Amino acid sequence: MPANVPTYASLFADHARRLSQTHLRTLIADAARGARLRHRAGPLLLDLSRQKLDMRALDALGAQLEASSWEAARDAMFAGEPINTSEDRAVLHTALRAGASSMPSPAPAGARREIEATLERIGQLVDAIHGGQQAALGLPDTVTDIVNIGIGGSDLGPRLAVAALAPFRTPKVRSHFLTNVDGQAAYDLITRLDPKTTLVVIVSKTFTTQETLLNGNVLRGWILEACNGDEREVARHFLAVSANTEVAGSWGVPLKQIFPMWDFVGGRYSLWSAVGLSLALAIGTQGFRAVLAGGARMDDHFRSAPWQENLPALLALVEIWNRDVLGYPTRGVVPYADLLGDLPSYLQQLEMESLGKSVTPQGQPVGQPTVPVVWGSVGTNAQHAYFQALHQGTEVVPLDLIGIVNPAHPLHGNHDALLSNLLAQAAALALGKTTEEALAENPAGGPTLAAQRTFPGDRPSSVVLLDALTPESLGALIALYEHKVFLLGHLWGINAFDQWGVELGKSIARQILPALRGEQSDVPPLDAATCALIGAIHERRT
Repeated sequence: MPANVPTYASLFADHARRLSQTHLRTLIADAARGARLRHRAGPLLLDLSRQKLDMRALDALGAQLEASSWEAARDAMFAGEPINTSEDRAVLHTALRAGASSMPSPAPAGARREIEATLERIGQLVDAIHGGQQAALGLPDTVTDIVNIGIGGSDLGPRLAVAALAPFRTPKVRSHFLTNVDGQAAYDLITRLDPKTTLVVIVSKTFTTQETLLNGNVLRGWILEACNGDEREVARHFLAVSANTEVAGSWGVPLKQIFPMWDFVGGRYSLWSAVGLSLALAIGTQGFRAVLAGGARMDDHFRSAPWQENLPALLALVEIWNRDVLGYPTRGVVPYADLLGDLPSYLQQLEMESLGKSVTPQGQPVGQPTVPVVWGSVGTNAQHAYFQALHQGTEVVPLDLIGIVNPAHPLHGNHDALLSNLLAQAAALALGKTTEEALAENPAGGPTLAAQRTFPGDRPSSVVLLDALTPESLGALIALYEHKVFLLGHLWGINAFDQWGVELGKSIARQILPALRGEQSDVPPLDAATCALIGAIHERRT
């Protein structure tokens, strides 16, 4: 960042100093403030009233947002301008769900036609399998299990959605995900499934991803053996989602069984495309379209609501406040719903791969902190793991607490207890307990014990409540975070749509692999520490 451009910490330092003298207990008591920090978009309610800022600070943040021309940047993304400047690409994941929008889509007509044609193909395939007619499409006569092979954005989105929408799954097929290069996962899977009734979906934009192809080859060999070496029969068991149809075809997937990926959609934004094929197979065409509709509803909200009521804008401003102004380096994500157990992992990639940048598109240092470390797990399990540190530890960790108002099960006693824990943790983190209150509760313990039972409070959290966990609300929730990431990239002046940082380690791994295999003549020079570990591995191999 050029020296004459102020950081957010310096811009809002006066507000931070002023608010450091005011406890969240006092801020929460202001009902008018709470009303301005609590907003709904369709099935989602966002409550930011437990964030450590008041209306003066929020309005200052909003003024900075308005001065950044955020609406023009937003509209450029929706219109398909090449805002991914390092790769000269459009960013059109919103166009994938534009067919369900109530607003006209500004995306290029050609892209919209391709998207709709692909959705029609997905619908035909899914309906055929659910209707037992897949053999007419050249697939196995019987399909009982779907295995999605992919990694990163080719895995996390579909995996999250299939698990979250378990109550909406069809009993026709079972879903499985194979992602890690660790062979144990592949081995465990093939010992449990029937190769003759398994359909494999290989998801890879380039069809060269090491982990994906290794796992694909394992399943291909497994099915080939079951088919007595009949290559044509094996081909019936594979679908592919890829931009590289030539390589996918040469690997053994028939052209008619390959679905497209486009350069204008990044992997971590691709659930809405054919990358979501395994989701569509799990919940049906209508359910998949409902996920798209939920995302489109959030798109419409993002495009039309003023920043004061705009959920993605407000989330982004709170992140700027916590990360850059207050200096908190991490953020916890705690969904109070087992079905959303994969949400922290999904958001890790969405946010940290998108925003883990330290230079601008012009190659200049950003000059201030960007993405916080995102981590978390499901409540109430989390409460019995690391919430002790969150309440009484030396570090302040802002939280996203996500809850469901109406569960998909009839055990309402359990669900009331779950929701009460969510609300209680948000309250306890914010309000705390003074030493005087602790002493009054247990006078016999004296001041020493009271000090240990004191909670400082003043610890921020955001609460997101979904009316119910449905395809529509899940789509809206994911789109909410997507748009927050876009705005943060805009405000930090970084490109949220490339990911060069994942390339270096992958290229070094390709250099190391021959050394591990003992192919010494093909090994390029490696650093001394790596060579020492390779030697240690060879010494202990059996």
